[in-house]
Amino acid sequence: GPSVWDTFTQKPGNIPNNDNGDVACDSYNKIDEDLHMLRALKVKTYRFSLSWSRIFPNGYKSSHNQKGVDYYNRLIDGLIVNNITPMVTLYHWDLPQVLQDISGWDNLEMINIFNEYCDFCYATFGDRVKFWITFNEPQTIAWSGYGLGQIPPNVNQPGDAPYRVAHNLLKAHAQVYHTYDEKYRASQGGLVSISLNAEWAEPLDINVPREMVAADRALQFQLGWFAHPIFKNGDYPDAMKWQVGNKSELQGLTDSRLPSFTDQDKAFIQGTADVFCINTYTTKVVRHVTSRLNIESYETDQDVEKDNADGSENTAVNEQKAWFTVQSLMDGFEGPQVDFEDPDRQRTPKASTY
Repeated sequence: GPSVWDTFTQKPGNIPNNDNGDVACDSYNKIDEDLHMLRALKVKTYRFSLSWSRIFPNGYKSSHNQKGVDYYNRLIDGLIVNNITPMVTLYHWDLPQVLQDISGWDNLEMINIFNEYCDFCYATFGDRVKFWITFNEPQTIAWSGYGLGQIPPNVNQPGDAPYRVAHNLLKAHAQVYHTYDEKYRASQGGLVSISLNAEWAEPLDINVPREMVAADRALQFQLGWFAHPIFKNGDYPDAMKWQVGNKSELQGLTDSRLPSFTDQDKAFIQGTADVFCINTYTTKVVRHVTSRLNIESYETDQDVEKDNADGSENTAVNEQKAWFTVQSLMDGFEGPQVDFEDPDRQRTPKASTY
């Protein structure tokens, strides 16, 4: 069934050269070739995502598509035969369009709908998959999808929509973590986590205290937004609560645009990850700025965030064993410099392969 990315790529002007994702890398038909590549690379782990709309074309279990399930069974079995550990992401941005038609992640009903889908995946693939990632980059889903409108579903409401969406994503993540805990962990023995994203933030001048604080604030608003509730205390960072709440009050709103968690919510969300997972790409230089409302904020070398604040906590993290994966085996369609001109989708090794 169509996903929000299918809808997005079919609209002229959204993708360079008006390319679309109808075929992309065509791994569905080139599964044996891709398994051969992985074996040749001698990799130990392959992280891939399940396409929700391939398994449930209209988003609901009642639309179960056995051909989609068969494909993922072939892929998972092929990996295991080649001694490659499957690391499976349950959601990497491609929401079934039917679910977006009911407001997608801005709809509280999505928590139970997502849980139904994940429950099915655990039951179907969990005898072989022992590493699950619920969401890939939830901050990108909320901010780029519902705030800046840069990726599907192209909602441009930075003042409030990202906060509502993130609130639902955190609750949905916690729900499917507990579902695994209650129904599958004892028999399957796997791990469940969430893949967060952050660019590291460096202050423009380490000798200026407010720029050091601004760099920390930048991290709180990107990484802390999801890491703080899950890995610390079930709630948002103080920096976020103070800043968004303060701005909301100045705007004459009766409630903060950042939703609140109940004590029950906090207990439900806290600790819902077995390991810490992060996607990271680059570092940004951050400087302190003062906004029109005279509220201290920060600015990176590339962009200015909407809501930022003073005050944060630094938490000591015990050094643990790290497990790295490289992105990615093949070109990602969302990348701006990808050549899909070859109708055969020939795989061409880059120099780094060797």
